[in-house]
Order: sequence, then structure tokens, then C-alpha cells
Amino acid sequence: MGVGERESWTTEEFGTSHEGAVGVLLADGSVPDPVHLDMTSAGSGREVSQWSVYDGGGGVVKAPRAAALRAVCSCGWSGPPHSLRWEEFDERDLAEAGGDVADTCAQEWDVHIVEVERSAITVPEPLAELLARVESEIERLARTTPLAALRAARRLEVIAAQTAYWPALDAGRDATGEQTAAALGLNEDAAHDLLARFGRLRHDH
Repeated sequence: MGVGERESWTTEEFGTSHEGAVGVLLADGSVPDPVHLDMTSAGSGREVSQWSVYDGGGGVVKAPRAAALRAVCSCGWSGPPHSLRWEEFDERDLAEAGGDVADTCAQEWDVHIVEVERSAITVPEPLAELLARVESEIERLARTTPLAALRAARRLEVIAAQTAYWPALDAGRDATGEQTAAALGLNEDAAHDLLARFGRLRHDH
């Protein structure tokens, strides 16, 4: 079953390997199909899985009614379900009345991402602190001298390409795809792409 368009969250480091969203559960515990939104009289449109459309409406948008919301992640992780108390919604629509529950789901995904960071291979503290300091210094420089900040960022890009080359080749030889993915907090496809990019195994056509 596919997933339609919906609001989602990612981090810069983990990207779509850990893309979070608010998932919907129906009363029987199943995950509903995406809702088709007609855009033209010919019936063409888009598939949407945004939690707030599952209000049981039978009007223009025909969607089942959500019984609970939970945090979900593209890695397969999901948080606990949080029941929606429809009897307390009064005249408010789901987008408004369920907002607090959706926020809770987002916070639980944040906790999941912290766990992903902890399970990834550790960057030694002195180096992690140095990288954080370099990032802060470039951001500070950007406020006064954007071109100098850009040059500094470019130098970082060059350093990354130079210093990651041999580690990428060694990791590709010595570790399985599963081990590499776990160490980097990525899925196997993303980890393979990273090794290929840093190991310069791809060529532009």
C-alpha cells in the first residue's frame, strides 16, 4: 500500500532514511489507504495521507474516520497509538482538535531520532566539539561577511571529499551494507550512495 502526500520531517544528517510523519489508524487497527483529492472534473488529482483529512467526511473528500494517531518513520519504526476523543471535539474539525495529539507524535519521533543518533557509530568528543565550533564560526561569519563564510564552507567541502575517500573505500571492502547502514544511521541504499560518492565510484554521464 502506497503513501500519499503528507507533512513529514527529516534531519539533515539522516534525510529520507528516517522520514517521520503522523500516521493514522482506523478503529480496526488498520492503516487507511491514501485519500484521492479530485483536482478536475475529469477525476484527475492527487493521493493524500495527511492525518487531518481522515475525518470521516462524506462530502467532496471521502475519507474514513481516524481512531488514533501515531508517529511513524520511513525506517519502519512507529510510536504508540494515541486515541482521538471525537466526543470532545464539539464543532472543531480534526485539524484543530487533533493538533495536540499530532504534536505529541512529532515529539515522539524526535525521541526516536535521538535514539538513532545514539545507536550510530560515535564520533570522538573532541572532533564532535570541533565540528560544532566550526559550524558556529561559519554561521557567525555569514552574518558579517557572507563571501568569506561561503569560502570557508567550500573548504570544508573539499576537506570532506579528501578525508572521506579512503575511509569510504575501506568501509566498502571491510563492512557489510547492513553494518555500514547501522553505523551511519541510514538505510542501506543511502549508505551505499554515500560510500559511492565519497569513494568516487560514480561518474557523471
